[in-house]
Amino acid sequence: AMDADVKNESLSFVQQLGVEMTIRYGKYLKLLKEHAENGLCFVLMNCEKFLKQQQRTVASSLCCLQERYAGYDWFASSVFLIMSGDGEKTLTFLQRFSRLLVSAFLWLPRLHISMHLPITTVESGIHPVYFCCAHHIEMLLKAELPLVFSAFHMSGFTPSQICLQWITQCFWNYMDWSEICHYIAICIFLGPDYQIYMCISVFRHLQQDILKHTEA
Repeated sequence: AMDADVKNESLSFVQQLGVEMTIRYGKYLKLLKEHAENGLCFVLMNCEKFLKQQQRTVASSLCCLQERYAGYDWFASSVFLIMSGDGEKTLTFLQRFSRLLVSAFLWLPRLHISMHLPITTVESGIHPVYFCCAHHIEMLLKAELPLVFSAFHMSGFTPSQICLQWITQCFWNYMDWSEICHYIAICIFLGPDYQIYMCISVFRHLQQDILKHTEA
């Protein structure tokens, strides 16, 4: 996007909060230097400008189908930290990455009201990650970890809700930074189905805790 166009963009309140959190986390990890905030804002505004070019106009009362992606772009922020706060490198990577199928699963804003989706899918307001990955996670969980699946069923809570939260946030606040980097790298190199296997492996790791909480 042209710099002049990007300057006309502004970050939402949610994005501003996300930027503060990302910068604080990056400095804690010793990945970012001073004034990294401007670089991250530049990346996010460029992403928004770039993705707008591939969005449909949808007449809907659903908040999630308004022009702007409602949440924060955790994936772009993760790449920004991986690139040690280099905005140009981050944008170059994201532009190339957006051509890959796996970008639809890792980078959720990528398919927000996208022209690449059927209009019926767009109008439903449900992201493909939910009805693709989350559906397969539930199927695999039932086969691989029946006790965990039953525990969720008894609680009236679906595993897919938890997984969508993990995936949307790129596992921030759930896994250590090195594990988050491994998660992103594994899905890029080995394919988006590893997103499903990662969630199942986390449930396997948490199985005893989940069962203990169910009993209590």
